Amino acid sequence: MAERNRQLVLVDRPKSAVEARHFEMRTADIPEPGAGEILVRTVWLGFDPTQRGWLNDVKSYMPPVAIGEVMRSTGIGQVVASNNPEFAVGDIVQGMVGWQDYAVLAAKGPMRATKVPAGIDPKAMLSIYGTTGLTAYFGLIDIGQPKAGDVLFVSGAAGSTGSIAGQIGKILGCTVIGSAGSPEKCDWVTGVAGFDACMNYRTENQSRRLRELAPKGINVFFDNVGGPTLEAALDNIALGARIALCGGISSGYTAESLPPGPKNYMQLVIMRARMEGFLLLDFYTRFGDAITQLAQWVGEGRIVYAEDIQEGLEKAPETLNRLFAGQNLGKQLLRVSDPV
Repeated sequence: MAERNRQLVLVDRPKSAVEARHFEMRTADIPEPGAGEILVRTVWLGFDPTQRGWLNDVKSYMPPVAIGEVMRSTGIGQVVASNNPEFAVGDIVQGMVGWQDYAVLAAKGPMRATKVPAGIDPKAMLSIYGTTGLTAYFGLIDIGQPKAGDVLFVSGAAGSTGSIAGQIGKILGCTVIGSAGSPEKCDWVTGVAGFDACMNYRTENQSRRLRELAPKGINVFFDNVGGPTLEAALDNIALGARIALCGGISSGYTAESLPPGPKNYMQLVIMRARMEGFLLLDFYTRFGDAITQLAQWVGEGRIVYAEDIQEGLEKAPETLNRLFAGQNLGKQLLRVSDPV
């Protein structure tokens, strides 16, 4: 075990892009687990757009990361000390480890550590069986409510959440259209993830292209982007459409540039459609069933997922920013220490 614990703490709130200067690498003593707690060595960190929102000093579903606090992040760790009989030294767990080498995790409560099931790639618990896969599952099935024969449009289709949402749509019998930001990503979306079509939002007129791809309208829209993409989708919704608002990454999630409201929202009235936001925490009690279903689909080869892996704790700030620069394909991950 290392003698000190490296920690990336927030020292200045970013107003736009996240940069290394907004954090400071500090060292501290390795913490001791209390009664019922475990100490883990961080192996993997996962990155999601919502983490950028945690850096804004605004009220949200979670409190903002405080100045001087270790940056919050989910991750995978190996137990190195345990004061809980349910966890043994060497166990691989998932939890809110933060940007640091070592973290103390509780074994109870909503932020508790959970063991990675035997036979599962640990880092898959941060993607297909973690936040992104579960968000895609519940957002599409519960909020989007797709039916066989529906046309499903997914923005951010090459991302970790959008790519899974689209594949679930295919499994449920939908025609699936995606949008992504490069020819290479569009090729992956159709050639690997199996979408029926994918448009490049950087080079194509989205409203016109959607009209060509879905001449009878979009029945379900799973939105990770917001902004002009949301407006293009609203221009092309079918009667009774359902829109699941998952994210608005086009805004950058900065306090100064919140996701713009769609100017054509009256389409919801005209087409008697529904637009609904959701949080994954709303479905906490059903995670186990969802993971079981996702694992079945992965095992059958009906869902594939991509991973973008970076290396080194010191690169965490720039790794988070990769999401907003469109540099990642699939789940954004960072290896902190040698995998177990």
